[in-house]
Amino acid sequence: MEWVLGLLSWTLSRARWPLGLSEQGAARWPFGLSEQGAARRPRIMEEKALEVYDLIRTIRDPEKPNTLEELEVVTESCVKVQKINEEDYLVIIRFTPTVPHCSLATLIGLCLRVKLQRCLPFKHKLEIYISEGTHSTEEDINKQINDKERVAAAMENPNLREIVEQCVLEPD
Repeated sequence: MEWVLGLLSWTLSRARWPLGLSEQGAARWPFGLSEQGAARRPRIMEEKALEVYDLIRTIRDPEKPNTLEELEVVTESCVKVQKINEEDYLVIIRFTPTVPHCSLATLIGLCLRVKLQRCLPFKHKLEIYISEGTHSTEEDINKQINDKERVAAAMENPNLREIVEQCVLEPD
């Protein structure tokens, strides 16, 4: 056991985080990234998340004259962006309906999806969920708003399409 602890101690002393130091004392990062490049990555994701939030915060509630931001259905913290590869990003939104039995939660999710599909300037995969524990049928609604066929069918309905268009219309 003492031998294992000694080996572990020796290994940790040699491999200073992140992967060790170069002869000049600069940190070595995996995949040829510099410390500055690795630090910049989270900042880029934060900027992308703010870009997404700026698009969805002005969506109008289907029932009320308020925006989703004003009703705190969406907040900056409900948007997460992750890099999938060089060109694609995963955008995850978790919104909070105003009441646990909100009958328009599915419609709000549809509005979020339509607005982002139309307006996001970068390639993305979109996942929209109701915040856990905030709606009585969240599991069913999450399935509906992330099912491409159901979304397409909903947008073929002229009445639903008109409501969505009014909700996602940019304010003057």
